[in-house]
Amino acid sequence: MADGSTYQPLPQSVLFCCDHNSVRSPMAEGIMKKLFGTRCYIQSVGVKNDMEIDGFSVTVCAEIGVELSRHRSRSFDEMADWGDDLSSFDLVLALSPASQRRALDLTQFHHLEVEYWPILDPTGLGDNREDRLALYRQARDQIMKRLTDRWGPGQGDIDD
Repeated sequence: MADGSTYQPLPQSVLFCCDHNSVRSPMAEGIMKKLFGTRCYIQSVGVKNDMEIDGFSVTVCAEIGVELSRHRSRSFDEMADWGDDLSSFDLVLALSPASQRRALDLTQFHHLEVEYWPILDPTGLGDNREDRLALYRQARDQIMKRLTDRWGPGQGDIDD
């Protein structure tokens, strides 16, 4: 595995999606950008845009050197306003069942690969701050493992 031969080729563009574009998809976008830099165009969206970036997501990503505090949530419907067309992405990675359904609905007329990655939704879980942070770290680490298992360790340094 050290030679990278078991890793898949990096697509030219990836879109992560989840329910609100405030927890899982921004974490995935930030981590993938840190790992693979400009080798791939990476964005994220939500089914809805009704929440700002989650503070726990910002915190657990900052722990590994990934900056999320400037992330602005957006929905599938707002993508065109930002200059992105869903059909221009090579791969859509849905991190929630609702976002997978929405992506499949939107891509039914395009030849576009949509995959579902079941990533823990840590929102509303945990009894206190430390419990919540542990759950957000678990989601972050699930995302990082999926990315590195598929495309290798990347070029960006993730702080431990």
